[in-house]
Amino acid sequence: MTTTRNTIPKHTRATIMPCLRYRDAPAAIEWLCSTLGFEATLVVRNEDGTVAHAQLSYGNGMIMLGSIFDTDYGRLLKQPSETGGCVTQGSYLVVNDADRVHERVMDAGGEVVLPLQDEDYGGRGFTCRDPEGHVWSIGTYDPWAEAERAH
Repeated sequence: MTTTRNTIPKHTRATIMPCLRYRDAPAAIEWLCSTLGFEATLVVRNEDGTVAHAQLSYGNGMIMLGSIFDTDYGRLLKQPSETGGCVTQGSYLVVNDADRVHERVMDAGGEVVLPLQDEDYGGRGFTCRDPEGHVWSIGTYDPWAEAERAH
């Protein structure tokens, strides 16, 4: 694969940040932080309590999220509840202890859709849905560490 000068990523902490929308963004922020271990580093609320923009960090990664709004961008997105529970993407969190996070998800009433297991490609993990149906895979597999070991 060839990279041209026009596509070289900016040198920054993380170059890809999933962006999500939630009907109840404040509740989603609370669940993502208390259950999956995110840290809310910026939450911009509107006067009506909706979230205009939020940034949740996780290690050297980040997601951005907000409340659902009827805007040009907002009309491009569908919630899992509008698609029969199907999603077109999911996010993977690299953790030190998948069993511990699995326990927190279960304690929080999360829906585990793929069981906690040792993976053939390495690591241990599981897949769950957050309260609004977004899919999260959580595991100990670290593709960066595997790539370093291969060299």
